[in-house]
Amino acid sequence: MDFTSKLYKAKFIKRYKRFFSDHILVDGTIVMAHCANTGAMLGVTEEGVTSWLSKSDDPKRKLKWSWELVQKGDTYIGINTHNPNKIVQEAIQNNEIPELSNYSSLKREVKYGTNSKIDILLKDEIKKDCYVEIKNVHLSRKKRIAEFPDAITSRGTKHLKELSLVSQSGLRAVMLYLIQRNDCNFFKIAKDIDKEYAEAFNDAIKAGVEVICIDTILSSDAINIGKNIQLILDK
Repeated sequence: MDFTSKLYKAKFIKRYKRFFSDHILVDGTIVMAHCANTGAMLGVTEEGVTSWLSKSDDPKRKLKWSWELVQKGDTYIGINTHNPNKIVQEAIQNNEIPELSNYSSLKREVKYGTNSKIDILLKDEIKKDCYVEIKNVHLSRKKRIAEFPDAITSRGTKHLKELSLVSQSGLRAVMLYLIQRNDCNFFKIAKDIDKEYAEAFNDAIKAGVEVICIDTILSSDAINIGKNIQLILDK
């Protein structure tokens, strides 16, 4: 996924009221940017960290700036939770995810379960319908290990339970964790942060839900699918 416009380098100042963040541009200008990420954003909101912002010229937008990336040394971290579905859709359509390739149709935000919408529904005349739920991952508290979630997520737990029911009905259910950082080789569930989510995750695996963990190749120009990384399961 190429960024549709140039990204501007800045320094992060603070985040507040969940959706707002302040940054100082290279020229010293302080701007307010929209923050799409509603999680705790652990490890990516230290004052002074390098941030990358996109700018919109849409007159209808209240905030012209959006916070896209954090950069720590050579590590880029994608924090815009509006991007993962676009990244995964593009990768599926380009047959870059073998586990999800060669379906004849792809639809986004399809209603299913109890007041839920699946991120991507894949259909084919021969294959079973495939329900794909996508989660953005940016948390890493230990070297080379990505984790999810970074805060209690009752919505995420609900999605796992819905996927379990899909799998039990005989259809295909996939939980895809998109690791929006380029410095991890492993992925695990942060049980200490959300015990209920961890339990729902284990139940989902037992119910036949497939888990795919994929990292990304990030820069200030684009975010693209990388390699599959290993899932670490609790013993």
